[in-house]
Amino acid sequence: MLGRIYIIGEPILRKKTKPVEKVTQAERQLFDEMLKLMQKAQGVGLAANQAGIDMQMCVVCVGEKVLKLANPKILKKKGFDIFEEGCLSLPGIMIKVKRAQEIVCEALNENNELIQFEAQELLARAIQHEVDHLMGKMIIDYAPVWQKLALKEKIKELKNKSKP
Repeated sequence: MLGRIYIIGEPILRKKTKPVEKVTQAERQLFDEMLKLMQKAQGVGLAANQAGIDMQMCVVCVGEKVLKLANPKILKKKGFDIFEEGCLSLPGIMIKVKRAQEIVCEALNENNELIQFEAQELLARAIQHEVDHLMGKMIIDYAPVWQKLALKEKIKELKNKSKP
């Protein structure tokens, strides 16, 4: 059972995660545990490295749509908007992030099938956010210098709390 969501300052959050060879029963179980952890934290998405797992896996839940994705790649982007985002690994911090409004994504699904699909608006934003995590990137990286400076103390507090 997955224990907790990792907070900024923990090295795994800045690491490019390893691709999944094949989605088996073990990965399906991991997807389900990640979904439970994400829902408990009231998030809309969770990347495996946020749960301390070095694998290219994420779950996204927007409205009725629940996605379990391994090795997600964004193939196309269209349009953009700027919207405030939060992150389970940066509790209490909101950053304005410029992202594509529409994307085409390719990934392995929970049945180990290579799928390609389109996503718009919040779903597209959530997928882009999780793909960033899997590459070691966080929303704080999008913040302008003044905002990073303004959040310096809060981030320091979070990093200190995250130390085991």
